[in-house]
Amino acid sequence: MKIRLPSLKIADDGSIALIKRLLNETGREFAGRYAIVIALGIVIAVSTGLNAWIIKDLINKVFFDRQAAMLFILTGVVVVNGFVRGYSLYSSSLMLGRIGNAIVARTQRRLFDHMLNLGVDFYTRTPSSELITRMSHNANAARQVLDTLVNSASRDALSVVSLVAVMVLQSPLMSLIVLVVGPIAGYSINRLVRRVRGVARQQFTSQSMVISDMQETAQGIRVVKAFNLEPAMRSRMAASIDDLRMRADKIVRIMARSSPQMEILGGLAIAIIVLWAGYQTIYQGVQPGALMSFIAAVALAYEPAKRLARTQIGLEAGLVGVRLMYELLDTKPSMTLNEDGPNLAVTRGEVAFAKVDFAYREEAPLFRRFDFTAAGGRMTALVGPSGSGKSTIISLIERFYDVAGGQVSIDGQNIATVKLSSLRDNIALVGQDTYLFRDTIRENIRFGRPNATDAEVEKAAREAMAHDFILATENGYDTELGSQAAQLSGGQRQRLAIARAMLRDAPVVLLDEATSALDSESEHQVQVAFERLMKGRTTVVIAHRLSTVLHADNICVLVDGKVIEQGRHDELLAANRHYARLYRLQFEPRGRNSADPVAIPAA
Repeated sequence: MKIRLPSLKIADDGSIALIKRLLNETGREFAGRYAIVIALGIVIAVSTGLNAWIIKDLINKVFFDRQAAMLFILTGVVVVNGFVRGYSLYSSSLMLGRIGNAIVARTQRRLFDHMLNLGVDFYTRTPSSELITRMSHNANAARQVLDTLVNSASRDALSVVSLVAVMVLQSPLMSLIVLVVGPIAGYSINRLVRRVRGVARQQFTSQSMVISDMQETAQGIRVVKAFNLEPAMRSRMAASIDDLRMRADKIVRIMARSSPQMEILGGLAIAIIVLWAGYQTIYQGVQPGALMSFIAAVALAYEPAKRLARTQIGLEAGLVGVRLMYELLDTKPSMTLNEDGPNLAVTRGEVAFAKVDFAYREEAPLFRRFDFTAAGGRMTALVGPSGSGKSTIISLIERFYDVAGGQVSIDGQNIATVKLSSLRDNIALVGQDTYLFRDTIRENIRFGRPNATDAEVEKAAREAMAHDFILATENGYDTELGSQAAQLSGGQRQRLAIARAMLRDAPVVLLDEATSALDSESEHQVQVAFERLMKGRTTVVIAHRLSTVLHADNICVLVDGKVIEQGRHDELLAANRHYARLYRLQFEPRGRNSADPVAIPAA
């Protein structure tokens, strides 16, 4: 099965520049604690070098010269050194772990805050599974890179330096062997790093696809069950998981290649050193203490050197996530929030579109020099076929998107220049697709006005005809709603959304087919509540069921981004044009007036 991969554009920053930016933006905040970790790393490195150094005196002065005093002195040094090294390792790991957890939390907050500032268009073109993966993967990637840098610099690199110093002091000639092996190993590792970089990017994409398949299955489980799609979903998920496994296997294979290379090169170096040390001891009478100290330093340096060799590979894999993190953080909002702009002052609440041009990304323009007015304090209904621009009008009033030309204004104030938060404070929206959050029923209603009292919340629920069914739930207003509020019917979810809008008490109300999920009795009750809500307020209603807008002050018929007809219900019926045909299609029995042409299907 073909894997569906989202298009990811990863910024091609140089690794050094990326590390500098990460250290500057994130590492600086924890510089003091990192300094302590590095200081502990120096202690660890010195204690590691000391272990190799004292072997010379241990062999020469204890085993050959048989100095009893040195036996006890050196034994004490080994014990004390062990305590110091052990405590330093513990403290370093503990502090590094806490710093890492703080970095993950800080990065996730930063990513989430930035994503909230991005416009609706960003979420339209970006799969939610990719955002989830970035929130988890990228935050941990930042931690991984910084941990690797600090660990490598403070522990492994310093340990290798201290042990190389011991080697040079004990036997400068044999140290040349180690200095020759090092560059050869570095060249081999660099070749592996280039392979890891590309595979790590592909692994991130595959990980996003696994999350995407899981999301689709959970959200569409009723469709999956109703159409017996379990085998198809298993096949899709299996393909995504297999693709992720293959990418992960490639990284494992590439990283594993560093081990045999280091083993072979390290084995050759040690063999040569042992051969030379044995020759000097046997044929030149050199005391073995210095040689054994050198060999111990080589043995102790082997593991940190091997970790350093693999560090660059792991670092490059982590930098892929950091690149993706900065790609998201560098994404500019498509519209300005106008934090310093004037607040919207609503008096009459008249909404006007003046010569508006608008098109969705890479699509043909929907509106060209579009004019539309919703009178203040009146109900304006939008009807017409799907794709005619009804929902886009509501999106532009909410300023989910910015217009390409012309302007949208409320009481003569261009909404693109006022403070965005003040614009939305003056608008209450009830959409066709009701979304309820993972919280209590009470808090879901209170989202309409966060400072509302419990009494105001319950009053709004009563007006929306939701109070009775809320009390019938397990814990009433304190009932927790799970994912998608699956325990509620569509009509119940819709009435909670209506209660949320009523609580907002905004001068402009936008209703996107807000009664579509209600039965006839509930629709009648909610219509009564809407009449109270709409009194004295500007209301724009998208209606597919014309029964909900028969009493609108103005009905606008939209076709292909143009208002082709408008007026009151009786006026439009008398005109016997598009609206009249829509009305007959919905309300008259099939077969009657069959000779009349039906130019526009019901949306």
